[in-house]
Amino acid sequence: MSFDFKGISLRVGATFFFALMVLFIKLLSGEIPVGQVVFFRSAFALIPLVLFLMWTREFPSGLKTKRPGRHIVRCLLGCIAMFASFASLKYLPMSHASIIGYMAPVLAVVLAAILLKETVSNARWFGVLFGFVGMLVLIIPTAASADFDAEYLTGVGLALAMAILTAGAKIQVRSLALTENAGAIAFYFALTCTVAGLATLLFDWVLPSWELLGLLICTGFSGGIAHILMTLSYQYSEVSKLAAFEYLSLVFAVIADGLFFGIIPEPAFYLAATCIIGATMVVALKDRTLSVEPAPR
Repeated sequence: MSFDFKGISLRVGATFFFALMVLFIKLLSGEIPVGQVVFFRSAFALIPLVLFLMWTREFPSGLKTKRPGRHIVRCLLGCIAMFASFASLKYLPMSHASIIGYMAPVLAVVLAAILLKETVSNARWFGVLFGFVGMLVLIIPTAASADFDAEYLTGVGLALAMAILTAGAKIQVRSLALTENAGAIAFYFALTCTVAGLATLLFDWVLPSWELLGLLICTGFSGGIAHILMTLSYQYSEVSKLAAFEYLSLVFAVIADGLFFGIIPEPAFYLAATCIIGATMVVALKDRTLSVEPAPR
């Protein structure tokens, strides 16, 4: 078995488990408060993550860092993005939330140009423009339809906030990855989200049924397993080769929408998906260090 095939297989597996996690969160939306979901998703993700770090002999030695400030900024941005991402699923189909999430690498180009004064090529600016066109193609037909629900715009706003915050987190991760262990970056992020989710205990947590508790636990384990598979995939193949397989999450989301919620995407969705995915591919090809990674989940 070739290294590329192993890497691709692991990346597809990671994408599947991320999609499974999003499905669990969608099923929990409206039943369990967002903060409670964030806690379970993060706390139970720590279990497979720590076991993986122990297996690779990177725990606890791999958690040492010389850049705690950078970790704090990355974790705060990613944590708020996670809250926004999970909240958006109450109002949006999985497929719509997923496609808006793909705007994160595109928005990272804009933030890098503004905050880091990076030089951005014309091709990448074209990718950014194409991405925003895709957003308009997605939103306008839905907003103009006769059965339009104003809560859809709430979901879009939350998903866009998630994408912007994720873009900021990506810039931090890109810097951290130069000196920090990948496991440490994931560990501190999960730990931060666990603490943030636990802090909401004072507000609106509910006592879940056994079924909902099972979904909450599965949310954490599936997210943790997905992160491990994604990390392993990068050991066997180049990031640029694996980036395209992230888009399988959209396929999984469309299938899940149809099977579990009876939602069939409208034609405008596929046009918007083409625009946004095309935009992220232009960005990824022009800057291979800014890989197409999933939004904080």
